[in-house]
Amino acid sequence: MLKTSTEIASIAEIVGELKAVELVAKAGFDGYDLSLFEMARYDGRQVVQKGHSLQSKDALRYVREISQVAADNGIVCNQSHAPFPVYCPEIRDLMKTAIEFTAEAGGKIVVIHPDNYRSAEENAEMYLQLLPFAKSCGVKIATENMWNWYAGDDHASPSACSDPESFLAHLSAVNDPDFVACLDIGHAAMEGMNTSPAEMIHALGHHLQALHIHDNDCRGDHHQLPFTMKIDFDAVVGALKDVGYSHWLTLEADMYCHGCSADDVPQKVVDMANSARKIAEMMG
Repeated sequence: MLKTSTEIASIAEIVGELKAVELVAKAGFDGYDLSLFEMARYDGRQVVQKGHSLQSKDALRYVREISQVAADNGIVCNQSHAPFPVYCPEIRDLMKTAIEFTAEAGGKIVVIHPDNYRSAEENAEMYLQLLPFAKSCGVKIATENMWNWYAGDDHASPSACSDPESFLAHLSAVNDPDFVACLDIGHAAMEGMNTSPAEMIHALGHHLQALHIHDNDCRGDHHQLPFTMKIDFDAVVGALKDVGYSHWLTLEADMYCHGCSADDVPQKVVDMANSARKIAEMMG
């Protein structure tokens, strides 16, 4: 059975990263996605620093603490998610640090968003600059399918990697075995993307080595628990089987815990683990 993991940012926002990892392990996940968003938060105008441990001079030590809690509870870091958007220069400058943190935690893949507004060739410049350092750390870089939403529109618009042609163009422009695909299932299902999760999976094939799994109404980006909205997970699983997907099943249902109390979080994480396990069981 494929192994399951989840992002921890939404849980950590309520109980902190250390407790989040503990709860993820107790719920039955095999691993966790080291969510590095608190390295820098962008509010649309500027980077907002909130004094988080991931922003401090002891941030690397904090990553080691997270990793130790994971080891003590019998789970691993399978991947990480770097802060975004990369078009913000202060955040773009943090990508090497995010790779370093990933390696320290034991993660094998770091998801680094493309710049939504850049071409495959322009985004390739960033990835090619980062790849030598990532290779030296034993970490692969994954790009992800994105979306745009313009004022006045009632659905999303295409963005970097948002359809098979764009995603494959990004992979081809870099053309390196350590540059792989992370498919965001929810993004691929959004109206206006002119594709579907199954189509994207089939197009990406062997390049697909990471997932962000969540549910939505096939219009907005809701990041909800799988099997609670409209995405056809039978089709998703069928496509994953077709391409021989053998990597981690990573949940990114970060809105499921939104607004919860600390008392509610343990059961919410169990619900997340159960939904991920259901997909793993469907995979066989």
